[in-house]
Amino acid sequence: MPPCARRELAYRAVTYPAGQASHCGRSVRALPLITPIALPCMQAAVLDPLAPTPRGTWSGRGVRVTRRHGPHRPHTDAATMCAPRFCVQRHGRTVIVEHDLTPEEICDELTVMLAESGTLRGRAEFEMVFTGIVRSTIDGALPAWLRFYRNSLDQLESDRAPFAPIHARAASQVRGHHVIDLGSCFGFFPLRLAQQRIEVLATDLSLQTMQLLDRVSTRLQRPLSTLACDATAVPLPDRTADTVTALHLIEHLPVDAAEAALDEAVRLARRRVVIAVPFEDELGDCYGHVQQFDRPSLELMAQRACGRHRGITARIHTFHGGWLILDR
Repeated sequence: MPPCARRELAYRAVTYPAGQASHCGRSVRALPLITPIALPCMQAAVLDPLAPTPRGTWSGRGVRVTRRHGPHRPHTDAATMCAPRFCVQRHGRTVIVEHDLTPEEICDELTVMLAESGTLRGRAEFEMVFTGIVRSTIDGALPAWLRFYRNSLDQLESDRAPFAPIHARAASQVRGHHVIDLGSCFGFFPLRLAQQRIEVLATDLSLQTMQLLDRVSTRLQRPLSTLACDATAVPLPDRTADTVTALHLIEHLPVDAAEAALDEAVRLARRRVVIAVPFEDELGDCYGHVQQFDRPSLELMAQRACGRHRGITARIHTFHGGWLILDR
């Protein structure tokens, strides 16, 4: 179950049969003609976020997460690392995490806490610990994820989350009533648009994430469609949506894949493409960033995009990072 701090492209682009995928239903998955190949630099943890688990615990692939009760007890062994709200013990290939987070604290900011703690190794371990904390804090699979979504949306939509101004600015840049969001992950931005009665398609490489979003959106009364696909090869016709968005996606992609995703966004958009990236002094590798952007690099990307696509104009501005707006 990939947290939103993770938006890497975990597979090579795949080829889809033309005209055989549609997003008219609640949830759609296109079947590739060739098998996706895992990139060597990536690790994939395919998790079922709704799998049953005992109360207060979660286990999967060598990781066990438990919610502790009572005060923290200091650990003296060298195999244990303690962060303010959780401890990580390693016994061979087994990772044991003990935390004291409460239901009120389960939200998307958990990704920042885990990423910056320095206690976890690799994306797969990160994803499993994240899932384990959510599931071990609240009883029941769907209730746990609903609480996570409600807490996260409340912070984002009340301007209390760091990403809140980015979502608000992106929403203000949308044109028309049909939107495709690339690299949606948990889908907080598509859920925001759905609340505004915009017809939105959330896309992500992870089928499990899209299935969870599909179930949660219904219960939140924010209807949207979902599609599990590669951002560089979306199996939909040209100019399917008025606006295509990609928020903090392309910094997770190598240069060639980032340009392919941008080209795909242009192909899918009738009117506008909205790209947002962070501006960083140092590469944010703890978040899986493989590209570092500033205004000159974003301007170069805009020039190259305009060179590849006739009839589009580019506009760049700065607001909590960089923005590239492409219009037809």
